[in-house]
Amino acid sequence: MNKLTKQITALAAVLFGFAAFDTAIYQLCTKPCLPDQSSGMQAKSIELDRYLPFDEASEIVDVKSEFQLTDELPVIDGAAALYPICSAFVNAVYPEDAVSFDDDDFTAESKLQMRNTRAAYKAVVDGDSDIIICAKPSEEQLQYAADNGVELELVPIGCEAFVFLVNGENPVDDLSVEQIKGIYSGEYNNWSELGGENLFINPLTRNTGSGSQTAMLSFMKDTEIKKNPFGFIGSPIGFSFRYYVEDVVEHGNVKMLSLNGVYPDKDNIADGSYPIVSNFYAVYDKSNENPNIQPLIDWMLSDEGQRIIEETGYIPMPAEKE
Repeated sequence: MNKLTKQITALAAVLFGFAAFDTAIYQLCTKPCLPDQSSGMQAKSIELDRYLPFDEASEIVDVKSEFQLTDELPVIDGAAALYPICSAFVNAVYPEDAVSFDDDDFTAESKLQMRNTRAAYKAVVDGDSDIIICAKPSEEQLQYAADNGVELELVPIGCEAFVFLVNGENPVDDLSVEQIKGIYSGEYNNWSELGGENLFINPLTRNTGSGSQTAMLSFMKDTEIKKNPFGFIGSPIGFSFRYYVEDVVEHGNVKMLSLNGVYPDKDNIADGSYPIVSNFYAVYDKSNENPNIQPLIDWMLSDEGQRIIEETGYIPMPAEKE
């Protein structure tokens, strides 16, 4: 009986060990990656139905323009972070029957789409979209266009800050641009090297071809991004565009870092004091013969179009000096 008891005790210890190991892996690796938003958010990284055009409950900037398009409507597409602008543009100048939405997504016939940056660049090259609103394309996206004989025209229509985020309890509030590059190049591996706690740094990256990953590669220039092999047990740092994460920062335990002592608020972005500000663009195929592409982009750059961009939460293009 004593031998049986010992065997049962040993087996229980093994099972407990496996359970503890599984729990630790779940908490450290799996749980932080699980989506907790709606199915629309999980699929498209933003809840489409919150920003639908022609919807009284929509959160878009509701402007009805005197400039109206009624036929040969360009298909507008773009990045998830810029979808509220795309939707507000369509709401302002398109007829209501131009948009159809079903089962948490736009139908194939809809003149408003939201495929995300990678798919939007493919769509504008393939002729499935006429104008996409996105950050600058990656080298791969430019190469795909070249391989298909397409020359893309990029028209800047607004500005946004590229920001870095950490856990809200991280004591580090400010880093220099060079320190950020040092984190992602592997020069710094522990937050204690930067005035923080004795925790490994986990430098997070995004999918290849996404707007934010392309911006990050541009920021790093020719410096290789390296993973910290022990980062998964440490405290993370990530990056995105300011508008995309503002709501998370406001309501979650996450904070945006100041860079070179300057916080990425709208005033510091507009006056150029925040060090990483980039344009976003209306992008189209130069050979596209839709006659409404240029008039629509001209309207986007008008006072009315720029007001939509500003009231959505982005920074309009600087006024030209006389």
